[in-house]
Amino acid sequence: MKQEKVENQDIEFKQNWQDDYLKWICAFANTNGGTLYIGVNDDGSICGVSDYKKLSESIPLKIKQTMGLLCDVTIENDDSNLKYLVVKVAQYATPVSYHGKYYKRVGSTTQEVSGFELNDLILKAHGLTWDAVTIPNVTVSDLDERAFKVFRTWATRTNRFKQEALEISNEALLQNLRAFDNKRLTRAAIMAFHPDPEKWVINAYTKIGYFLNDADILYQDEVHGSLLTQVEDALDLIYTKYMKALISYPDQIHRWETFFFPRSAFRELLLNSLIHKDYSQPYPIQILIYKDKIEIWNIGEMPKTIKIEELYHSHHSVPRNPKIADIFFKCGLIESWGRGYYKIKTICQEENAKLPEPKNITGGVSVICSASDFYLNLAKEYNIDRATEPNQMYDNRALETSQVDGKNDDTDPDDPLNDPLNDPLNDPLNEIARRIIKCIRENHTITTREIADVLNVSEKTVKRSIAELKAKSILKREGSKKTGYWKIIVQD
Repeated sequence: MKQEKVENQDIEFKQNWQDDYLKWICAFANTNGGTLYIGVNDDGSICGVSDYKKLSESIPLKIKQTMGLLCDVTIENDDSNLKYLVVKVAQYATPVSYHGKYYKRVGSTTQEVSGFELNDLILKAHGLTWDAVTIPNVTVSDLDERAFKVFRTWATRTNRFKQEALEISNEALLQNLRAFDNKRLTRAAIMAFHPDPEKWVINAYTKIGYFLNDADILYQDEVHGSLLTQVEDALDLIYTKYMKALISYPDQIHRWETFFFPRSAFRELLLNSLIHKDYSQPYPIQILIYKDKIEIWNIGEMPKTIKIEELYHSHHSVPRNPKIADIFFKCGLIESWGRGYYKIKTICQEENAKLPEPKNITGGVSVICSASDFYLNLAKEYNIDRATEPNQMYDNRALETSQVDGKNDDTDPDDPLNDPLNDPLNDPLNEIARRIIKCIRENHTITTREIADVLNVSEKTVKRSIAELKAKSILKREGSKKTGYWKIIVQD
C-alpha cells in the first residue's frame, strides 16, 4: 500500500523513529502544524514499524517532556496489516523550542530559526509586527517638525484629512495614527517622524551611487533622516544631480523635459522599498544609477503568497511593515495597499516609458528601470556620450542654433537661464539651479524656505544648489541673513 499524500511543508515520512525527529515536531508547531508518519518510506509506501505499541506510548511522553506539547499519536495499518504511526501536530500560538533551539518548516525541510527570523517568530506569536513594537525614552518633542509638515501637506493635498482634522498637536496626530499610546512611541512613529531613526535601526537610510559600469562607481551619496523626508530628498538628489534631462520642443513652442524614467513612477518604487524593507536587517536601500537605467534594491523577500510576476496584476497586499504603510497611506503618499505597481504601470503607459522589471535577488527585491526608446533616440540625436556629468541638461533647440552660427536665438544672451551652452558654469545649469535663479530674479529677498515651497522641493535641496552656485561665483549673498538679499553674478 502507498500513501496518496506526498512530502511537503505539512507532511513528513520516516521509516523508523529517532529522537532527533523531535525537531520535526517542533518545526511543525512553529509553522502551520503538520503530520509526521513513522513507518513510511520517502515515496509514500508503507514499510511498517515493529515496536509500534511501545512507540505510541513513548513518543507523546517525549514530546511533552521536551517541548510541553500535546500531540495525537495513533496506530494505523494498511491492507497487508503493516503497522505505522501517525503523529499529528497543531500550530502553536507561542514559539516552541527543542533543547533551547527553534525550528520551522521550509517546503519539505526542517530548518533552525535564529537571529532576525527568531525575532519575527516571537513577534508574530504575540500578534505583533516589527514596526508595532514600542521604543522607550523617546518623546514627541524629539521628532522632526519637518516630517510632520510633510505629512500634513500631503494629507491636505490628497484630501485624506479635512484641514480641521490636521490642526491638532503632533501628539494627538500620533495617537490618531495609533503610533503613540501616551507612554511610548512605536517603531513606526520613530521611522516615519524621527530625524535620526538610525539611533535605533542600523542603516535606515538610502544609498545612491552613479556607476560608469557594473564595476566602476563615479560618486555616491547617502540620504538620512525620517522616512517621510527621505522620499523627496532622495528624489530631488536623483533628478537634479544624477540624471540627464533632455529638452525638446515637439510643437516648436512648449518646452518638454524628458528623463529616462518618470519621476512619479520612481517615487512609487521608492515608497514601496521604504514600506516593505526588512528593517531588522542592517542593509540600506540601494539605488544604482547608470546613464540609461536605474536599479533600486531593498532587503526583504517577497511574501510567499505573492509571486513576482503577479505584481502588475490585481493582488492582495501583505505589507511587511503595516504600521508604517498605514502612516504613508493616511497622508496620501500611497494610494492603497496592493496597487503600487498598477499605478506605476499607468504612469509608464501615459509617458511611453518602459515598465520596471522586478526580481528576487540577494535576499531582497531588485527593480530595474530602463530608459525609454524616446529618451534613447534623443540621446543618440544629441550625441549624449560626449557628456560625463549626469546632471547636465540638453536642449535640442539650443544645440541646433549653435551648430548654425554659434549663437542662441533667445532674446537675452546674458541670462544663464536662456543660454545653456554659454552660461557662467561653462556647462549647463541643472534645472533646480535655473529655477532658483529665476525665483531670485523675481524676488531678491526671497528665503530658502520660500524657494523650496515655490519649487515644491525640500529646503535641503535648495540650500545644496545655492551652495554650488555660490561656490562657482554665480550667486552671492549681500548683507545679513535677515535683512540681506541675493545678488546674481554674470561672468564674461
